[in-house]
This record gives sequence, structure tokens and C-alpha cells, in this order.
Amino acid sequence: MASSAVQIVGFLLALVGASATIAATFKVEWKKEAQGKHRIYEGLWMSCSGTDRTTCEWHMSMIKLPIEVQATRALMVVSLFFSAVALIVSTVGMKCTRFMDNMPESKSKVAATGGFLFMLAGVLTIIITSWYVSKIIETYNSSHRLQSREFGSAVFVSLGGGFLTAVGGAFLSCQTFCRRRSSASTISSHLLPTTNPKSNYV
Repeated sequence: MASSAVQIVGFLLALVGASATIAATFKVEWKKEAQGKHRIYEGLWMSCSGTDRTTCEWHMSMIKLPIEVQATRALMVVSLFFSAVALIVSTVGMKCTRFMDNMPESKSKVAATGGFLFMLAGVLTIIITSWYVSKIIETYNSSHRLQSREFGSAVFVSLGGGFLTAVGGAFLSCQTFCRRRSSASTISSHLLPTTNPKSNYV
């Protein structure tokens, strides 16, 4: 029962993290710039600008986009793909589902695989978001300071989503590996010869 609860907690954490990653991928506020009262918001898919009312337009050409936007967009989509696959695999391998009930060992391995995919997706999200942040800082330091640049809320949502996804995947995988280690130690303890210090003589 405890192991099933750990799996559910890990799955829910990973699900919340993946949802945050989806929200961050399509948010506009990855980067904010201010030129007086005029504000510009740039995302991975569109950019918005204006003073009181903002107008948004989609990025029509990928070639004209900065390299950090192209790379971040591509790897965030890859991360979401891994999360989607992990969601399906973990659902099949969790103890609270009825899939593969006649194969408990294989079911446990499937759950661990889903956890590993969640961890991969989360780490990938954290890495590409951190790289995006470093490129923005590098661009800001090499340009003039007349424009006020800062990170948008999407950066923090992406980092939080990647962290939750990785932690949830670790819960799913660790539960399986810890159970294997405990079962292996139990088997080895049964195989050790036992000696009885007391003997009965007639």
C-alpha cells in the first residue's frame, strides 16, 4: 500500500510539472523589454507589443528567429513528447491500475521506465531553460543599456515545471529500485546459514 502511494505521489508531481511545462511553452512572456511606456513581450511562438493595449503576432519565419528561441522551442517540444510517452507508460505500470496484473515484475519495470522518461523530460526542460536565460544575459551584457530587459514569468514556470517533472519521475523510479533492493536483501538473509548456539544432549 505504501509503495502504491509513493507511485501516485510521483505520478501527480510529474503530471503537475508536465502541465506547467505545457503552459510555459505557449506563454508569451519569456522575455520582456521596456522602452519608456512601450513594452515588448517575446515568447517562443509569438511576440506582443504595445502600451495600454498590446497586439500580438505569430513568428512567421523560423530563420529570422534568434538561435535561443529556435533551440528552446524545439527542445521544449521534445520534452513534452517525452512527458506524453511517460504518462502512458507510467499509467500502464502503476500498481493502482489493472494493466499487466498477471506480470508484476514486468509491470514494475514499466513503471520505472515511465519514471525515467519523466526525469529525462524534466532535466531537459531545466537545461534548455537555463541555457535560454544565459543567452539572454549574454545578449544584455553585450548590448547598450537603453532598453530594460528582464525575464518573463514563463521562464520561472518552465523551471518549476521541469523540477516537478524530474522529482515525480524520481519517485516513480526510486520506488521500483528500492523495492528490488529490499527484496534482494530479504532473499540473501534467508539464504545465510543459521546456527543454533544451544544444543540438546540426551
